[in-house]
Amino acid sequence: MKPTADATPDHDALRWGFIGSGRMASALVNGMIRAGVATADRILASDPQAATRDALAKESGVVAHASNAPVVEGSDVVVLAVKPQSMAAVLAEIAPGLAPRHLVVSIAAGVSIATMAKALGESTRIIRVMPNTPALLGEGASAFALGPKATEADSAAVQRFLDSVGRAVRVPESQLDAVTGLSGSGPAFVYMIIEALSDGGVRAGLPRDVATTLAAQTVLGAAKMVLETGLHPGALKDQVTSPGGTTIAGVQTLERAALRGALIDAVDAASRRSAELAAIAKS
Repeated sequence: MKPTADATPDHDALRWGFIGSGRMASALVNGMIRAGVATADRILASDPQAATRDALAKESGVVAHASNAPVVEGSDVVVLAVKPQSMAAVLAEIAPGLAPRHLVVSIAAGVSIATMAKALGESTRIIRVMPNTPALLGEGASAFALGPKATEADSAAVQRFLDSVGRAVRVPESQLDAVTGLSGSGPAFVYMIIEALSDGGVRAGLPRDVATTLAAQTVLGAAKMVLETGLHPGALKDQVTSPGGTTIAGVQTLERAALRGALIDAVDAASRRSAELAAIAKS
């Protein structure tokens, strides 16, 4: 297999194939269709579970197969949306069907580009992606890394693909463990913050449903302020903290409790664990 630099067709002409049709694949497929990245007739999928195939087909209108071969044959971009423990078998199965036109995109955690290239051939164009669960609602935070044979056209296609379900950034593969610790594990940390804010509201006298709604919307609004104003989070915090006011009293309490240090440590621990699991997968 000897792909050329211009092997990827125009973005609008790309045919997409998903190996695996679970929740993340479904979110990506539906996001692409909503955003106009691809129409349902230019997307194929496969899954061994009939119920999963039927759910995706009913929801999105794409054709879903029981086997992987028709997906590879009918696509230009093959998205590997399978569990890491299934990856070796899937790579061995699809390798003979890959052609120079194919770009392989993996969303399986911990499976390196080098591992995939060894199974698929060193000339295979590969991009590795780390999405997160808010992509299910179109608010994902994803990062992707290019393999040595992937082109700028491939990068642009995947950027557009991932932007259809949120925001995406391109990073070196060496940074994907850090991405896993931050945006991959981060939703769990934020859920804990929302739960704690809600508890605080209840402690202050609010009903639980009111407290949770206000806590979640406050986190959503604050996040949008960071993304849409472009201001540093510290500057936005300063805008809320009036001299001698309520917010600075709360900020002082959080600083005494080392909130920032705890969150930094949480991201660092998750990142290191991601690297450990990747090393185990290689052994």
